[in-house]
Amino acid sequence: MALVPYEEGGGWTARQLHSPWATFHFASRTIRLQQDWRRLGVAAVVWDAAVVLCAYLEMEGIDLRDRSVIELGAGTGLLGIVVTLLGPKESAGVRALHSTCCARVTITDRAAALELLESNVQANLPPELRPRAVVKELTWGKDLDNFSPGAFDLILGADIVYLEETFAELLQTLEHLCSERTVILLSCRIRYERDLKFLKMLRERFSVSEVHYDSSKDVHIYKAQRGSRKDDL
Repeated sequence: MALVPYEEGGGWTARQLHSPWATFHFASRTIRLQQDWRRLGVAAVVWDAAVVLCAYLEMEGIDLRDRSVIELGAGTGLLGIVVTLLGPKESAGVRALHSTCCARVTITDRAAALELLESNVQANLPPELRPRAVVKELTWGKDLDNFSPGAFDLILGADIVYLEETFAELLQTLEHLCSERTVILLSCRIRYERDLKFLKMLRERFSVSEVHYDSSKDVHIYKAQRGSRKDDL
């Protein structure tokens, strides 16, 4: 799951997390997501890192057409939904004819989060795009046989770097899913020393650069690729 710390007494932020719904506007659509803090905790609320990464993908105009994309620790599904919606800029009247050009998106999390995740995905994608998004269970380091090695062009993760005991499994998962052409985008806040430790571990396996920083939300976006490759998306 996308695990991040929860700070008591957070005022507006705390109220937002406990709200049963969260609403966003991306890809010319309103996205309304169900949240369930009481039942699922941190995996069932939208965090700033996901919002910032969605905005980055949209603002940069990154071409996602016919790309194979996987999101790790998807939580409520905002990022995976937005990636599925981002595609050819045709008018709504002809979009259905070109839906096969949109990204093929695999949206993953642990078993406990899948029911809420699937519900949000189905509720926020138009019928012609639903076949392009698949919700699957993935526990890092444990379900890798269900995913073809190196099968993805783009790997996304928002606020998934937090628990130090998951770092090795997360890195194992990234290495399994990556090919030489794969681009990894991870968005996060740097809250603790252990977060920097993960970045160090990531740099030992991948070429890593910071591609964006949102100072208003204190969120960094890092890009990683195998070896010394620095391909654009």
